[in-house]
Amino acid sequence: MQSFRTELENPLVEQDIIELEKKIRLYREGKMDDEKFRSLRLARGVYGQRQPGVQMVRIKLPYGKMSLAQWERIAAVSDNYSTGNLHLTTRQDIQLHFVSLDRTPELWAELEQDQLTIREACGNTVRNITASDTAGIDPDEPFDVTPYAHAMFAYFLRKPLCQEMGRKFKIAFSNTEKDSALTFMHDMGLIARVREEEGRLVRGFKVLIGGGLGAQPHLAICTREFLAADLLIPYLEAVLRVFDRHGERNSRHKARIKFLIQKTGIELFNQLVEAEQNALTHQRYTVLTQEESVFTPENKTGPVHPAEDPEFLYWKKTNLFTQKQAGYYAVYVRVPNGNISSHTSRNLIRRLNGLIADDVRVTINQGLQFRFVTEANLYPVYRILQEEGLAAPGFGSVADITSCPGTDTCNLGISNSTATALVLSELIEEEFPEFLENKEITVRISGCMNSCGQHGMASIGFHGSSLKANGLVVPALQVLVGGAVLGSGDARMAEKVIKIPGKRAPLALRRILQDYKENRTPGESFAVYNHRRGEQHYYELLKPLARLDNLQEEEYIDWGQEVKFSTAIGVGECAGVMIDLVATLLLEAQEKIEAAEACLSQQQWADGIYHAYSARIQCAKALLLGEGVHCNTQMGILTDFDRHFTDKGLYVTATSFKEEVLQMNAHSPSGAFAEAYLTQSKSFLSFTGEWREKGKKG
Repeated sequence: MQSFRTELENPLVEQDIIELEKKIRLYREGKMDDEKFRSLRLARGVYGQRQPGVQMVRIKLPYGKMSLAQWERIAAVSDNYSTGNLHLTTRQDIQLHFVSLDRTPELWAELEQDQLTIREACGNTVRNITASDTAGIDPDEPFDVTPYAHAMFAYFLRKPLCQEMGRKFKIAFSNTEKDSALTFMHDMGLIARVREEEGRLVRGFKVLIGGGLGAQPHLAICTREFLAADLLIPYLEAVLRVFDRHGERNSRHKARIKFLIQKTGIELFNQLVEAEQNALTHQRYTVLTQEESVFTPENKTGPVHPAEDPEFLYWKKTNLFTQKQAGYYAVYVRVPNGNISSHTSRNLIRRLNGLIADDVRVTINQGLQFRFVTEANLYPVYRILQEEGLAAPGFGSVADITSCPGTDTCNLGISNSTATALVLSELIEEEFPEFLENKEITVRISGCMNSCGQHGMASIGFHGSSLKANGLVVPALQVLVGGAVLGSGDARMAEKVIKIPGKRAPLALRRILQDYKENRTPGESFAVYNHRRGEQHYYELLKPLARLDNLQEEEYIDWGQEVKFSTAIGVGECAGVMIDLVATLLLEAQEKIEAAEACLSQQQWADGIYHAYSARIQCAKALLLGEGVHCNTQMGILTDFDRHFTDKGLYVTATSFKEEVLQMNAHSPSGAFAEAYLTQSKSFLSFTGEWREKGKKG
């Protein structure tokens, strides 16, 4: 690990990687608890797979952007540490699978040579921040949201308050009211807006909070119709402080911010956010922006497009976006199941260099976007994609199906969503070619109910399940219909219709699309049609497919498999696991005290105060656990500590431990207060140690 010290310029990154290597060693030596280690590695982008002994590593790409050099670096890392496959995700990340745990620090170090990080790509953190893939090039956008998305990513990376929250926190930026980033299904959604103030246009955002999919979908609630851009990052910091302090910690299924808002109500939640204002790192935070420079392509000699080539003309019709920069187009690439090989990636990088801008975007439907392609270069780009097997028309259409990895690698997968997606895509291309131009209807598949494939907001959705028939388990799919993006942060979630054997998914999709074709009124959209027909219509339409008395032998075998189906669900790691070991809590408290001291030495007052606060929470939780008291929120810990210690005269330093700790909200961050607060936290750590020793002797 010493080589990292000379290869990496960023000391924070270097320390991160050294720390990961150290923790892996302690874990291998049996000196670190398994659950604690799991929490630590998740926050560093290392996720357990369905297959034992290997890991999935997630690379965080803010708003899906990567340079050609970064793409090439990821391809090389995949070859050296993984399988040579790059998996593009619905959160605009890239995942590598089948990675050895012991090699993850080395892998991370190689990625950082091109400023790529895996930090906080998993776990109870602020996840990758997504954004509209047309940001910066859309004629309809009031401004480019990417500088704000990037600033938010950079600001909260390693921020103390969002390292160990009760659950993950997902953020999306939409650049227009069309809401192409799907803000309504995020913990925080932001839609770009401008308004006139004193004769000038001011940038800002519509803010939505508390959306989510999963087993219990919930639409986000608008908390601000317009929030000035320089208030955005402070506002998110306040929201995260409330989520960290008041959010559920024990029951992970109730730990997302949507459940906190359901519990408190939106009015009280807004009051709690306002109460954090005084203690924020910044009251306003200005993001520096500049217009993206226009790319000038190299003069390359490429194939001349024959005017009679119908495939090229159709590809142009379905896979291009006309940029606001005159004379340029964005080219979209369908990537089946989001899987592209390192070999193909390198070929594209080499052959497209000079024809496209050094700005490749991963899209939220698991595809790719190339920018600043001139009219003259469209055919050369098309031919390159065609020769690499990636020139399929219909990007973003019904045939461009989104799917999670399912049982390929995921612990929670029930059915093979990737193989199902390929079968359904083929059906649409062969039987409904006209739908290759339809970008309204979305088909999305998840391997389980957790909606990583976003089935919960699809026009037509499927999620993995199982049925029992004749004493055997049958791979099944729950069918959902009716999800729709309505714009401006509004949407309709898909409704569950019926569960059918998985092998009948093509029959179900065929029936739904054929029904729409034959019975819609002229010009009627699918969203309007299915809303008019209602859930019962689809239940009756698909009911014959749910019969189990006519199963064929092959229906006991899932798509893409050769043996009979059996459910084998592991423990999910999507948001980490709670650690309730007293010794581990005290060790963490000491580490947080040290982190607070480091922050104060650099005059990072707010971060130092938060580390000191977290240390006290860990200590109080350890003491309560020692007394057999379990708490599910940080506020609960503060209240219960007073009840079981302060009120009984066992802790006499303050009349109320809760009030003493929450002084952090009553004071603006300053050197004097930070030093005093840290001193109190150190004293409490000493008290905790003395109490524990007393308990051992007694």
